[in-house]
Amino acid sequence: MWVALGSVGDMPCLLTLQMACEAECRPLGVFECQLCALTAPYSYVGQQPPSTQSVVLLEESYVMRDPFTPNKDRFLILGSRCGLCGRLVCVGPECSLFYSKRFCLPCVRENIDAFPQEIQQDLEKRKVPSKRPASQPGSRT
Repeated sequence: MWVALGSVGDMPCLLTLQMACEAECRPLGVFECQLCALTAPYSYVGQQPPSTQSVVLLEESYVMRDPFTPNKDRFLILGSRCGLCGRLVCVGPECSLFYSKRFCLPCVRENIDAFPQEIQQDLEKRKVPSKRPASQPGSRT
């Protein structure tokens, strides 16, 4: 049962509020990292996520509401486009880094000399030693 508390044009206010909530909660699309294939629904693309008072992001980002809290002011940044090649990349340390703008790690490696020494050292730290395959269950050496 709907109770109209007034109207905006021809639409009751409660119906208008319900439609606004559904539009806010409905994802715009699915973000997919072009390096690791992470996928997640996003609800906003830009630099100032909705329902935030004074947050301005330093890059145009794909954002979703934080599903772990009922607080609508909380959000998660999924990723953005690489400033060099334009790939859509997540914020994961295996895929990208932020230095004045987002860069995918393949572009950083190709242009490593163009980055400051601190970024080069950070990239060195990210190199993970290759893992040996786990032994087969049941096999003994």
